[in-house]
Amino acid sequence: MIKVSEAAKTKVLELMQEDGFNPAKDYVRVGVKSGGCSGLSYDLKFDNSQIESDKLFENNGVKIIVDAKSFLYLVGTTLEYSGGLNGAGFVFKNPNANRTCGCGESFSL
Repeated sequence: MIKVSEAAKTKVLELMQEDGFNPAKDYVRVGVKSGGCSGLSYDLKFDNSQIESDKLFENNGVKIIVDAKSFLYLVGTTLEYSGGLNGAGFVFKNPNANRTCGCGESFSL
């Protein structure tokens, strides 16, 4: 399962509406791809269609879809949002990551 913090929920719902997505029926697609300073990086975007092999979760009022391959890397992850002085953005709290970069956008296992 992937969890969504209260701060991330607020920002996700706001951004979905700004981008023309409907939070009641559309999704946040979370994935992992090669790249970043630690080897793997997170991918986050909005989507209005689900593929049969996607894993679907709903947490804190946010519908999340993850492709089967990425799911293996993301089990137990919490999506958070930080609006602090060091920069605003989404942050992944991934218990599976052995190492993360300073910006929190990439990791390794």
